[in-house]
Amino acid sequence: QVQLVESGGGSVQTGESLRLSCAASGTIFSASVMGWYRQAPGKQRELVAVITPGGPTNYADSVKGRFTISRDNAKNTVYLQMNSLEPDDTAVYYCHLRIVTLRNGYWGKGTLVTVSS
Repeated sequence: QVQLVESGGGSVQTGESLRLSCAASGTIFSASVMGWYRQAPGKQRELVAVITPGGPTNYADSVKGRFTISRDNAKNTVYLQMNSLEPDDTAVYYCHLRIVTLRNGYWGKGTLVTVSS
């Protein structure tokens, strides 16, 4: 019953910004660890950023200082602000939710981000 819907992807040029959103339904969002992952063509899916229910965050080294993950529990939404985008950021970005007391998580269907020079 959990549903995650990403939005905000698109095509931009190097140096521009995008903000991705992921709206969650069907679960207790405030008790969930939320993450953004990405998968580029020919590469494995990798963790981009994660935010815990209490607020602490972690980022992949490749995006640290450029991307910011945040959450709005009142809106059941997690965001990924992406600044100074680079061609290597091109990927399908997936939202992930895991309730902290459970083992399994849920995936969104993804949103494509394309960065061209």
